[in-house]
Amino acid sequence: MKLDMTSHLRRGAFLGLALLLCAGSASAQMYKWVDANGKTHFTDTPPPSTAKAAPIKGGAPTAGPSTAGLPYALANAVKNFPVTLYTTSSCGPCDTGRSYLRGRGIPFSEKTVSTSGDSERVKAAGGDGMLPLLVVGSSRSNGFEQGAWGSMLDLAQYPATKMLPSSYQYPAAVAANPGAAAAPQANGQDSDAAERAQAAARAEEEARRKAQSPTAPPGFRF
Repeated sequence: MKLDMTSHLRRGAFLGLALLLCAGSASAQMYKWVDANGKTHFTDTPPPSTAKAAPIKGGAPTAGPSTAGLPYALANAVKNFPVTLYTTSSCGPCDTGRSYLRGRGIPFSEKTVSTSGDSERVKAAGGDGMLPLLVVGSSRSNGFEQGAWGSMLDLAQYPATKMLPSSYQYPAAVAANPGAAAAPQANGQDSDAAERAQAAARAEEEARRKAQSPTAPPGFRF
């Protein structure tokens, strides 16, 4: 009887250990990446920094620039902490901030601020009236300060040195409130009137951009 009880306890302990090992294996993070020869790998350890992120089929697209063809470490940072830069025309700090991001090889989306609708969007994103505004994931920094921007990017695990492929193309800047011109027209305006209003708005924006003296959107400074 004593031998049977001992054997039973041993079997129970062995089963418990096996279950723990299985649970540990199930919770381990898996990485999917592509080597220099184009071969896809699945590993439970992080891939080398020179590896490329493997394309993922299906599912909803993630916010921010495309990660296609980017080194694995950079693609992961872009996916987890997308970078958005809010700028305006004739803004020296905006130009400096943009150059800094490109010099470090940071993929980012740029949104321009030139109308009251754009201003509302940038304020909703965390702006305090100063441009440029840099948003990294859920963190933000108003105005350009290289030390603050660098710390935000470091914490988001962006590479400290440029790793962008030479063929990478930054996406074109878009208005912070791109849907403003396409809003439904009130008072029964027809489509021709809407098109004329949009053309006039575009002409006004172009004239503003070409102005020689620095200007800032309503309620913003730089």
